[in-house]
Amino acid sequence: MSGLAKRLAGQTAIYGVSSIVGRVLNFLLTPLYTGRFAPAAFGIITGLFAYMSFLNVVFTYGMETTYLRFANRPGTNRRDLYNRVLTLLLLSSFGLTALLIALAPTLMRLLGIPPGSERYAVWLTLILGLDAVAAIPFARLRLENKAVKFASIRMANIVLNVGLNLFFLVLCPDVLAGKYLSGLAPLLRPLYNPSIGVGYVFLSNLAASAFTLLLLGRELLDFRPRLQVTYLGPLWRYAYPIMLMGLAGMVNETLDRVLLARWLPEGFYPGRSSLAAVGIYGACYKLAILMSLVIQAFKYAAEPFFFAQSEDKNSPRTFALVLKWFTISCTILFVAVSVNIDLIAPRFLTSPEYLEGLPVVPVLLLANLFLGVYYNLSVWFKLTDKTYFGTYISFGGAALTIALNFALIPVLGYMGSAIATLVCYVTMAVVCWLLGERHFPVPYPMSRLLLWLLAAVAVVAGSWALPPLGSWIAHMVHLLITLAFVAAVWLVERPERAFRRTQAKAA
Repeated sequence: MSGLAKRLAGQTAIYGVSSIVGRVLNFLLTPLYTGRFAPAAFGIITGLFAYMSFLNVVFTYGMETTYLRFANRPGTNRRDLYNRVLTLLLLSSFGLTALLIALAPTLMRLLGIPPGSERYAVWLTLILGLDAVAAIPFARLRLENKAVKFASIRMANIVLNVGLNLFFLVLCPDVLAGKYLSGLAPLLRPLYNPSIGVGYVFLSNLAASAFTLLLLGRELLDFRPRLQVTYLGPLWRYAYPIMLMGLAGMVNETLDRVLLARWLPEGFYPGRSSLAAVGIYGACYKLAILMSLVIQAFKYAAEPFFFAQSEDKNSPRTFALVLKWFTISCTILFVAVSVNIDLIAPRFLTSPEYLEGLPVVPVLLLANLFLGVYYNLSVWFKLTDKTYFGTYISFGGAALTIALNFALIPVLGYMGSAIATLVCYVTMAVVCWLLGERHFPVPYPMSRLLLWLLAAVAVVAGSWALPPLGSWIAHMVHLLITLAFVAAVWLVERPERAFRRTQAKAA
């Protein structure tokens, strides 16, 4: 790989410490949730976090990417830009938080959440406000290449969140039930209210978000409020397509869990309510988290990197190399998780009733892989300031998601939602590539990458089609299949061989 690509890979690895390790810690809560909550209760968590994803886009309205883009323009006063953008987010976050808290009871009724859950909406709204305020200080850390500090604060947030979950959902109820450490009961009794139940999941997130602002104290103390109306126009013109694109993206990423609860026919899964089906689907969706982690870590490092390379005449070749290794890495991950799902799943979905949704996992992994490819390809409209193309693509994907969920959920249940997600992301990636070829040509090795993707799908499909084997024999066979695929990739795409091919083409 080139030096620039290696630098991006290094920063991705640092950001990945917080994103991957932290999210893995969060993922380790899945056995806790599936063991302590019935699918219907877990469905409440899944549904509310899905709605929260939409609102998070509204609270930040594209200002993270806008800040990074404007900060890299020649002649920009970065300190002044930071003050203006953070002032906007502070004002808007305060207003939106107050509005949503006032409307919490009405909104929860409209969403079909059981009565008595209004406090969940208040806590989630406070989380949204705090996270929106933290967004620009985090973007500043990315801009200044302070990846270690960024990663440390993210990790602290997630460690605290996980710790509070364990405290309220394991330690307190077990001690008060007399299972162990009964001497602590008098201390814990005033701190724990069993009626809150799943609400402790949201309270733990709220405490972690507040702690994050404390850790960003240096960046916040360096802030000086500044608001100038004439400056809003350029910022808003760049940001609003990104916000619309983000909303459409959330439709593609999370709306399936909302629509599943509403469009699943009564009795489709015997003995299960639609909310329980959402819980099962949401739990299995978490097994696709490893692909999401890689994509998230890549996004943190890639946006500043792409913007910084925008003026380099060799940037198209660099972008092509980045996509190649990103796709190959994600393809290996897709095979490793999908082929070995029988070994992975029971360790995290501790109640057998959640395991019936496992067939959706390979489909969702592949869908997230194509989402990562789309993020790579989308560099062209961000660098050319034609972000409205991203809006068109995202809204087209959102319309496709809704239409396919409407058609497939009544027929295939949550597998229909998974297939809709895959078709949506494949379509978005293809359309983005075709448009990019016209407006910002990049020599992506598409034929080669397509062959690897097809090979990976064939390997996964073949492993799932194998006849039933003994438990340990099956694990060994699946491991050998995974290692064989990795070996094949290495033999064909050895870095030194790939580098020589690139040099020969350049000559």
